Amino acid sequence: MQPHTSYLVCGTPRSGSSLLCEALKNTSIAGVPEEYYWHGGKPFDSESGGPLSYADYLASTITQGTTPNGVFGAKVMWGYFDDFISNLRTIPEYKEIASILDLLSTTFPNLHYIWIIRRDKVRQAISHWKAIQTQVWAWSTQEQPLPAKEPTFDFEAIDHLVQENIEHEAAWRRYFETSDVQPFTVVYEDLVSSYEATALRVLRYLDIEYPQNLVFAERRLRKQGDALSEEWVRRYLQLKHAQKEQKFR
Repeated sequence: MQPHTSYLVCGTPRSGSSLLCEALKNTSIAGVPEEYYWHGGKPFDSESGGPLSYADYLASTITQGTTPNGVFGAKVMWGYFDDFISNLRTIPEYKEIASILDLLSTTFPNLHYIWIIRRDKVRQAISHWKAIQTQVWAWSTQEQPLPAKEPTFDFEAIDHLVQENIEHEAAWRRYFETSDVQPFTVVYEDLVSSYEATALRVLRYLDIEYPQNLVFAERRLRKQGDALSEEWVRRYLQLKHAQKEQKFR
């Protein structure tokens, strides 16, 4: 099914994009936004395991990500955005499209951008560092996966992720500004307390009709921050403060 409306949820790791995408999926009328275009070097295969051209792979993701009302959604992180664009340019009919904005608008009909940001970059980085170590990227109300290993505090690793989040968010901002795009911005800290209301605002932004009594599917994703996370926040901020004092002595 070819969609009539498309959107990309643009973000950085642990910015709340999974929670936002869950809320949109739970409307049943806003596409099925998943991270289709991150592969980490894996081949682009069909569900049966056979190799696909990128054009065929792209077509399959559009089918997967489109709800019966013709709305497509996907999630993209800045960290592999360039790789995604390079893959699109391997499609013969897209090779001559010069600008990224035009390329994406050609790929995804009536494209909209939804930008999710997180104000607290320290807690975002700590969440990311814990997930890297444990390989637990989401908790649901039905299941709490076992961690691959117990996470350990590492100031340098967390500080690197803080800076990376800032840089990648700035890169998204530059992309929107240079492309003259005004994205619909969602702030994670607001989303947490207004899950369904935020999803409804996105539906209005996308001009998707919905009934006044729209019933959402069950919310399952759980907050992963815990007492250990808060302990790490305190340790990180203390060490960061000491680092700054040492620098200016």
